[in-house]
Amino acid sequence: MLHQIIDRRLAGKNKSIANRERFLRRFRGHIQRSVADAVRDRSITDLDKSKSISIPRKDVTEPFFHHGKGGRREAVHPGNSDYLQGDRIQRQNGAGGGDGGSSASNEGEGQDDFTFELTREEFMQYFFEDLELPRLVETNLMTVPNWKNMRAGYSVDGSPTNIDIVRSLRSSLGRRIALGAPLQRQLDDAEAQLVEFKRQPELHRTEIRLLEDDIKLLKARILRIPFIDPFDLRYVNRVRQPQPSSRAVMFCVMDVSGSMDEQRKDLSKRFFILLYLFLTRNYEHIEVVFIRHHTRADEVDENTFFHSQESGGTVVSSALELMHDIITKRYSPSEWNIYGAQASDGDNWNDDSPKCRQILESSILPLTRYFAYIQVAEPEQNLWTEYLQLIDSHPHFAMKKVQSATEIYPVFRELFEKQVHA
Repeated sequence: MLHQIIDRRLAGKNKSIANRERFLRRFRGHIQRSVADAVRDRSITDLDKSKSISIPRKDVTEPFFHHGKGGRREAVHPGNSDYLQGDRIQRQNGAGGGDGGSSASNEGEGQDDFTFELTREEFMQYFFEDLELPRLVETNLMTVPNWKNMRAGYSVDGSPTNIDIVRSLRSSLGRRIALGAPLQRQLDDAEAQLVEFKRQPELHRTEIRLLEDDIKLLKARILRIPFIDPFDLRYVNRVRQPQPSSRAVMFCVMDVSGSMDEQRKDLSKRFFILLYLFLTRNYEHIEVVFIRHHTRADEVDENTFFHSQESGGTVVSSALELMHDIITKRYSPSEWNIYGAQASDGDNWNDDSPKCRQILESSILPLTRYFAYIQVAEPEQNLWTEYLQLIDSHPHFAMKKVQSATEIYPVFRELFEKQVHA
């Protein structure tokens, strides 16, 4: 005999949303694996779309109470018209069934996997889970403060949307008790005295008439006490308090020189699209600066950065100099968390690579929280060799290689994985 616990409570407002969130928390592991698989099956530009998730049917079965094996038991099955008590029922053959097999069979049955749709927001939540900007700190900004409404007790006036019902009813109850209690005591005394007088009505006709008038007056006064009065209303009081602001700026530096063929440019664009999705979704106060360079570096808008076909020679230092100039003019390190990400094939004019290392080491890394260099080519070019000298002395500088589209997301996660803080 099975014992099942069924929730018979009426479905309240947004109960389905709570159930869905509970379901997502329960099968987080399955969903994370499916989202990771989606990275390999999709292009970067399609990542922010919804996704169908399949979970094995056996993993979504609900728990239930039942008797253990063994012993004797009797059961009454409603609707049974074929068997009587004492009849023996032949056990069914244990034909194989389930989630498929290597050969066909004329016996057995099974169930398909449970499939449901992740919304765009849910997919992006799992996609960027456990990622963050490294070394992000909060800074007090006097010029552009962030304000947050904080609760600060209660007030006797305010907006109707801020009425505290419990506090208002509590105040109403106290007022009615304070105003009605003396009248109720007088009424009780008058009614008790009226009962005594009515035992000898012929002797107290006048007193009885006066008491009845007093009782009627007292009852009317008690009824005139309002259930709730404007004086009883209490409003939640909120005050604005300045909050520390975590403002950040990300510099996206991409090489578009002639040595960057279409495949390498595509890998760079895919990385920066992924970075752009991550930043704009997870951080409210963040700015993104796009810099493209060949022999000359230019600050461009988002559309030009991802779609322009301009090309030329290679002078990487021009981009780093422009980045440092923008930081100096617009982004004070005392007020901004500054990050940089650079993508290149590593091929640079030989005399320029040492200059790039010098600019990065002396001018940019001291101002930035984190700087990541992505090389979209396997051979270690002169720029990679120069940057490699900075790894040991600058823990907030990282270098990675990406050779195919399938490597972008793992490298991205490695660069921006949440750090365990002691």
